[in-house]
Amino acid sequence: MQVIHHGAHRGVTGSCHQLIINEQQSLLVDCGLFQGTDELQGAGSYQQGAYLPAPYQDASDLRGLIITHAHIDHVGRLPELLEAGFNAPIYCTEATALLLPIVMEDALGLTRRDSDRSNQLLLKKMRRLLVPLAYDSWQDLQPLPVRLRLRQAGHILGSAYAEIDHDNGYRVVFSGDIGCKDTPLLPDPTPLERADLLILESTYGDRNHDDRSSRQQRLQQVIERAIEDAGSVLIPAFSIGRTQELLYEIEDIIASNPHWRKMTVILDSPLAQRYTAQYRSLKRLWDNEAKQRLDANRQPLNFARLHVVESHQEHENIVGYLQQHGDPCIVIAASGMCTGGRIVNYLKALLPDPRTDVLFVGYQAEGTPGREIQQYGPKGGYVVLDHERISIAARIHTLGGYSAHADQRELLEFMQTTVAPVKAVRLVHGELPAKQALAAQIAARFGLVADYHR
Repeated sequence: MQVIHHGAHRGVTGSCHQLIINEQQSLLVDCGLFQGTDELQGAGSYQQGAYLPAPYQDASDLRGLIITHAHIDHVGRLPELLEAGFNAPIYCTEATALLLPIVMEDALGLTRRDSDRSNQLLLKKMRRLLVPLAYDSWQDLQPLPVRLRLRQAGHILGSAYAEIDHDNGYRVVFSGDIGCKDTPLLPDPTPLERADLLILESTYGDRNHDDRSSRQQRLQQVIERAIEDAGSVLIPAFSIGRTQELLYEIEDIIASNPHWRKMTVILDSPLAQRYTAQYRSLKRLWDNEAKQRLDANRQPLNFARLHVVESHQEHENIVGYLQQHGDPCIVIAASGMCTGGRIVNYLKALLPDPRTDVLFVGYQAEGTPGREIQQYGPKGGYVVLDHERISIAARIHTLGGYSAHADQRELLEFMQTTVAPVKAVRLVHGELPAKQALAAQIAARFGLVADYHR
């Protein structure tokens, strides 16, 4: 079996990998949007106005799509794939099957100008094709000579890595995005058994995260310093995963510190609200610590000081109020890399205010406004948002230990298989320095030459 990459092989985003079974049959693993400079690099392979590379124009040889998780950079091109004639099963975990329609509605709103009826037809087709699978159970993909198993990846709720076994015993494993150990709400990634070919993410292949055990304490320290100035703390966060983790830990800080109990936490992201509701509905998939909080009559994702912004008018009113009057508060809003969403309005209004603190807790891809704020903000620079130059007087913080991606140490631990050694590895989902550093460590530890796009 061969693998052709249609995204996330040069950079971090746009995940899309085609597994060739034979001359007439193939499987697709993920079908995501490009973001930041990845979008510019990938655009040359696509027709004008589409996120669909030429090999997909005839989808007749695609016998299935495997979705590792519901982040937009892994599923955002699905509408174009469906419109191109794809009519095969879409395999994913049960939780992803619940989250995916929400993601798709958002993706259709971002990338398409078609009628609502056309979009609803695509959503209906997608729901018809979904095949939810339980973790750790093998699924025969007949008439293909392969079987599939999805295993816990610990990245977001429902995330999985995909094991695909050929009848001849050859196994290809697609890591998707591997999460960190000790992530709130989520079980740790399931250990890897074996792989003849491992397609491995490398987002943080060149670094190790700060200590996760003390990250909540560091979050509290940063916010307490910030509120001394009576300003706002802005946290750009991805709607799925990071937002729920932040709410979980902020609830714990409030529960443990009486002087925090008047702190207002504003969740201003319609999409994140819907995902958070699904997270609450899937409590059976939470880890043991989170279930213990529920048993103690606590609501980690729906606490008393949480204010959910319901309408765009209310959003505008809050932005205007904070710009004129301040008031210590924590604002969590999408998008995580500041490429769009309601966080942009907060940044435009509050970045010039020295009382403001911006707290980054996730990866900022090259070419995104988040990366530029992170890079130039501490120097008193500026960022362009909505074609407007915004000066940065706010304090900028990057808090380690909150990444949803495994770091170098954890990626190497993932390769420490339990049944038989990995025979070949190809690195994707990483910028070149991250791939090079991880490849060097893989060579030193396992004696393998890791393949990657240079």
